[in-house]
Amino acid sequence: MRIEQLEYLTAVTRHGSLRRASEQLHLSQPALSEGLRNLERELGVTLLDRRRSGARISRDGKALLPGMVEVLEAVDRLRSQAGHQRTSARTVHVGTVNAGTSHLLVPALRDFHEAQTGAAVEVVTSQQAAIALAIAEGSLDLGLVNALPGDDQLPELGSSVLLRGDVVVCCHADHPFAQLDSITLDDLRVSTLVGMRSGYLMHRFLHRVSEGDPPPVAIAADGAEMGKLLVAEGLGVTVLPDYSIDSDPLVKAGVITHRPLVGVETEVSLLMLHAAAAQPPAVRLLMRALSEQAERLAEEAAEAAGAGAAEEVLAPA
Repeated sequence: MRIEQLEYLTAVTRHGSLRRASEQLHLSQPALSEGLRNLERELGVTLLDRRRSGARISRDGKALLPGMVEVLEAVDRLRSQAGHQRTSARTVHVGTVNAGTSHLLVPALRDFHEAQTGAAVEVVTSQQAAIALAIAEGSLDLGLVNALPGDDQLPELGSSVLLRGDVVVCCHADHPFAQLDSITLDDLRVSTLVGMRSGYLMHRFLHRVSEGDPPPVAIAADGAEMGKLLVAEGLGVTVLPDYSIDSDPLVKAGVITHRPLVGVETEVSLLMLHAAAAQPPAVRLLMRALSEQAERLAEEAAEAAGAGAAEEVLAPA
């Protein structure tokens, strides 16, 4: 058994096919395939399910993968101590639905890199289901996903709540909605609505709260960031978690704002997903950075709410 063979399996798991893994490893596909088959013969198990659509790690492969990752991490530590650490240091792979990116993920990444771990981070934008599946299969280390009350997660994953908030209506600062104290579903039905595509939580949210008769969507967007950009261009309004809008540069610039959506249950959470097994040091460090930034945001929100309540009490009748 060679260290390179373990790296071959993790590369195929991460990239989803022998072809893409061979490109990343700068190795011919026949050589990669032969190396993996030799490893399978030595271990006596089938590590990959080879299909026409690509290669995925098998059930036996999933069971052995954590041990292989531990071996590779130990090898990296030895190389580092010997002064010969590879330039391709371990990369932490993060999947995100991009809610909270500007004021949660970005500051956490800054703290992570200031710790000078030598590890890189790859951020992939995807949908909730794809992120959860990729973590379960080992191609992602962490995931940031939205969740509604009662949502179930894959049993093999661990999760923790980073942020809690409400679904709000995001509009341009010059939009008539900006002059209102709150917005209803009926208001959305007569507006130009920028909705999320199927597969995103806000798409499911509107179907849930409207009992299967959601407001008509004029433009279907691919995620929160695209939705906010379309709103900033005056193409309509959208519904998003408040934590994906607060502190956004477009809010700070006075281009977009948001108003409460009333008359329906609007609670939503931002979860951090991870494999239930013990995590490598670099992954644990990024998890801690995300948790600490979420705590800072919660404290800021509480202070802002307290200041707003004080202003309301002091306002002249």
